[in-house]
This record gives sequence, C-alpha cells and structure tokens, in this order.
Amino acid sequence: MKIKRRHKEAAEVSTESLNDIMFFLLLFFLIISTLVNPSVMKLALPNSKSAVQMTLQPVTVEVNADHEYAVNKTKIAFSDLENALRFAISKQTTPTVVLKLDKSLTVQDLADVMQIGYNLGVKMVLSTKATDK
Repeated sequence: MKIKRRHKEAAEVSTESLNDIMFFLLLFFLIISTLVNPSVMKLALPNSKSAVQMTLQPVTVEVNADHEYAVNKTKIAFSDLENALRFAISKQTTPTVVLKLDKSLTVQDLADVMQIGYNLGVKMVLSTKATDK
C-alpha cells in the first residue's frame, strides 16, 4: 500500500522590500517636516511662584471664557479693541498693557490680542495667579 503525502502550499507575502520602503518614507517625512516651518510664536510664560506688584498704573485688557473683552473694566467688542487701547495708552508716557486672559482660552486668543498691542507698539505683560506652594 502506497501512502501519498500531501504537499500543502502555503501563501506567503514577500516582505523583503518593505524595510527599504519604510526607510525612504521616514527619510521623506523628516526632510519635509524640517522644510515646513509655519510662523510660530515662541511663548515664555511667566513663572508665578512669587507675586510682584507693578508700581505703574497700566492699562488692563481682560478676556473671559465667553470671549468678552474689557479695557480698564469697560466692556467692548473685539472689533473696537484696537481703538480703545489706542485711546487708553495715549495718556501714558511708557504704555504698558496687562493681559488678563481666562485659562480656558486658546493661544490663538492670546496671539490676537498681542498682535493688536504689537501694532500699537506697547509693552504687553501676561498676568498670572500665584500657584499654591
């Protein structure tokens, strides 16, 4: 009695070239990511371990979580912010603006207000609360 052996053929996927493809893709994305550099504003947030009081009477700009703006506690619309700041700093020899933004706001909200201050040529200071030690 002759027993026949069955030869099963297994399906195989050749993965020899995948390493080369992955290397080239990695190299491509690394080169592209260094070339694409959007205009990034570097922020150095103030350390609030100690509280320092300002001796000047600066202009304050407050923005709450509902995107309501106020200059020296007078509520205004965002479209009127530049004119209100221009009027408020006209009375000062060294114009300084203290920004009080709610912590739930995005960096874009901060950047929008800072851009207006930059256009007016004023010093802007970000106000923080002292942290518990």
